[in-house]
Amino acid sequence: MKVLITGGAGFIGSTIASRCLDEGIEVVILDNLSTGRAEFVKDRTWYRGRTDDGTLIDRIFADHPDIVATIGCAAKIVVPESVAEPLHYYSENVAAGLALIGHLLRNGCERFLFSSSAAIYAPGLGITEQAPLAPMSPYARTKAHFEQALEDITAGTPLRAVSLRYFNPIGADRKGRSGLQVRRPTHALGVMIDKYHAGEPYPITGTDWETRDGTGIRDYVHVEDLADAHIAAVRRFDTITSNGPDGTAYRVINLGSGTGTTVRELIKAFENVTGKPLPTELVGRRPGDNAGAYPDITLAHELLGWKPTLTIEQGIADSLAWYGRRDLVLTEGTEE
Repeated sequence: MKVLITGGAGFIGSTIASRCLDEGIEVVILDNLSTGRAEFVKDRTWYRGRTDDGTLIDRIFADHPDIVATIGCAAKIVVPESVAEPLHYYSENVAAGLALIGHLLRNGCERFLFSSSAAIYAPGLGITEQAPLAPMSPYARTKAHFEQALEDITAGTPLRAVSLRYFNPIGADRKGRSGLQVRRPTHALGVMIDKYHAGEPYPITGTDWETRDGTGIRDYVHVEDLADAHIAAVRRFDTITSNGPDGTAYRVINLGSGTGTTVRELIKAFENVTGKPLPTELVGRRPGDNAGAYPDITLAHELLGWKPTLTIEQGIADSLAWYGRRDLVLTEGTEE
C-alpha cells in the first residue's frame, strides 16, 4: 500500500509518515516547507510544492500511479494568526484544499483522509460527532467550511472522504525522528515545559469552572496514537465508506482521550514525570476562556478499532525528551 501525505514534513504529518513506514506502508510526501522541516523528510520520497499545484500533483501520480489514498495534513493552524490574517487562512486551508481535491479526482485518487479539528465544536464534555458545529475562530471556520465542502463533493463525485476531528496532539515520535518544530509553542503543555525550564510558575487560569476539580479541561492525545488512527482509517477506508446508493461516502470520526485532562491533572502528571513540584500561580479567568472540551470516541473504536494506548504521562515524557534533542535534529535552525 502506498499513500500520499500532504503536509508530511510537519509535526503530525511526519509522525503519520513515520508510523506508516513502521507498518510497511509506503509514503509519498508533498510539502512546501512553509512550516514543515526538511529534516523530517530526509531519506523519504518527497516533493516540495503546494497542494494547489496541479502540474506537480499530476507528476506525483505519474511517478506513483499506485497511490491508493491521500492523507491531508497540510494546513495553517495558529488561531491568533488566523484572526490577524483570515484571507490567508481561507486561501490556504479552503481554496488550496479544494484545488487539491480536483487534482486528486483528475488523477483517479478517490480516497481522501482529512486531518480536521474538534475546534469546530462548541465547548462541551463528551462531544459526539452529531454535536452542532460552532467554530470560534477563522482557523476553526476554515476547517468547518472544508468539511462541509467534502460532504457536498462526495455526494456528487466518486470521492470518498473521512474527517478525523481532534484537539491537542502531544508527545513526539518515540524513535526521535520528529516532534513539534516550533521553539515557543502556545498550547498548555508547551507553555508548561517552557515555564519548567525557566524556573517560572505556571499560570492556572481559573479554579471555578464546572469541571471535576474546578480548573479548565482540555483534550490531549499522543501524536503516535493519532498517527495510528490515521493508519487504521486508511486500512479500513473501503469498509467504512461507500459510494453505493445505501453507502456513506463521507464519514466524521472523533479522536481523543475520551475523558479530557484538567489543568490540575496535567500539572500532577507533569510532576509525576519530572519527579519535581511545578510552581504555579492563580491568575483568574482570561477573556474568552471557557470550561473546555473533550470528545466522545466511541465511534472511533467501533469503526476503526482504535483507542489511545499512550498515557498523558508518556506524552509529557516524550515532549520533554524532544525538547532536549530538538535543536540537535533541526540542524538548519529552528522555528521561532
